[in-house]
Amino acid sequence: MSNAVSKIVAVLLAVALLFIYPAAEAYRKQDDVSRIIVNNAVTQFVDAVRNKGYLSPVMYQDFVNEMAASGNEMEIQMEHLHKQYTPVYTDASDPNTFQHEFDVSYAGYYTADIMSVLFPDNETPKDRDIRKYKMNAGDFFKVTIRNPNRTPGTIMMDFVTGSDSGVAPAMAYRYGGMVLNEDY
Repeated sequence: MSNAVSKIVAVLLAVALLFIYPAAEAYRKQDDVSRIIVNNAVTQFVDAVRNKGYLSPVMYQDFVNEMAASGNEMEIQMEHLHKQYTPVYTDASDPNTFQHEFDVSYAGYYTADIMSVLFPDNETPKDRDIRKYKMNAGDFFKVTIRNPNRTPGTIMMDFVTGSDSGVAPAMAYRYGGMVLNEDY
């Protein structure tokens, strides 16, 4: 009887070593390739926006198409911080009290604001200037990417290791910087 049990355990172990673990490694490598694709797409997109000083519908669609090549569903969040200068007065009602200083603050515009300019409700052609989201040199532009679901590699590794990674995203990227040019 113990000989039969040991043979069954040996067969199960052989199946695990020959099929399940290599499949888990293949899915993990697929996740690595997806991370590289997403990282390159985000970097190229943000750098293009920062160098041009605007975001067009064509640029955004190309970015979304590159993200789709990763094979994962991604949430894209954009943030534009517009630099504003406010003169400093001791008495705001008296222009003679100007202190020869300016306070610098940032007004934030987020994904919904940007998308309403890129894709308005009307039928304006994509190549029109009115559909470009324009920024000024010195502003900041940032994109945050995360996948809301677990990837096949995460699921398979959880199965192999017996752990539960929960709902934490397997991929999350944040990239941005200062707008360098106004090429519009």
